[in-house]
Amino acid sequence: MLKKLFSRIRDGLAKTRKVFAGMFRFGRRVDEEFLQELEAKLIQADVGVHTAMALVDRVREAYRNREVDENLLEFLKKELKQLMALENDSIAAVEESDAEPINFAPSGPTVVMVTGVNGSGKTTSIAKLAYRFKNQGKKVLLVAADTFRAGAVNQLGIWAERIGCDIVRAPQSAAGSPADPASVAHDGCEKAVARGYDLVIIDTAGRLHTQQNLMRELEKIRRVVGKKIEGAPHEVLLVLDATTGQNALQQARKFAEVVQCTGIILAKLDGTAKGGAVIAIRRELGLPVKYVGVGEKAPDLERFSADAFVEGLFQ
Repeated sequence: MLKKLFSRIRDGLAKTRKVFAGMFRFGRRVDEEFLQELEAKLIQADVGVHTAMALVDRVREAYRNREVDENLLEFLKKELKQLMALENDSIAAVEESDAEPINFAPSGPTVVMVTGVNGSGKTTSIAKLAYRFKNQGKKVLLVAADTFRAGAVNQLGIWAERIGCDIVRAPQSAAGSPADPASVAHDGCEKAVARGYDLVIIDTAGRLHTQQNLMRELEKIRRVVGKKIEGAPHEVLLVLDATTGQNALQQARKFAEVVQCTGIILAKLDGTAKGGAVIAIRRELGLPVKYVGVGEKAPDLERFSADAFVEGLFQ
């Protein structure tokens, strides 16, 4: 499992890794020219200006104090891992446990609410998450609460059929108007309790994070499911498009304020040279990246590991 995890994340970071090509060649002097180039490369990878400056200052200080010499790359990797590390992110933890980074309910269904802007890869990420847990023997129910886009409901329905999961969606009204998303979420939770589902994954509308009235709707869904199932939602996962770089950080900041996100799914990591945005999100918001999307197929979702991520940046 460890080898597969490292391999998939490393492959997903191929484009980001090219940014650092040649930076750490043997015999290169660690002078101000090198440090300025390193800072520029980190910013190019969308680590963020403040994070890049802090890392370079740490390298400069360590080199002056002779904490590091020819092992500069290993020192930088260590600093990045410490910056990003979560309680269960160590290599040892990955080797010893297959535990998922999800806060499961002590009894009854676990409710995972998934949000994010349109086009972030939200619906596909939900399908990947459902596929992952279904393969672990869990009874998974999908809830199509993105009722304002018929295409989103249809897309989730296609995925549900493809991976063999049940789905709750609102019946189309006679007037063709969209159903209330919170009502659909309520029906999904009710069915989950009645029929003994292990996991409920609720797809919410892809909202522009600047539209306050639509963000309030997400708050309503959160309240409704909390009344139906104790402690729900047990996870609120925000799907971010890795290709948007620092824009993803701004989205994460706004969503975290409104719906109290518990973690992030970083989608489309395989198609970007801006994978460093993960580091900025972790440093500035403290939100853990729990999963990364490394392809378009159902199995292409991996548990995040700081070790695998940092090694994949430079390997």
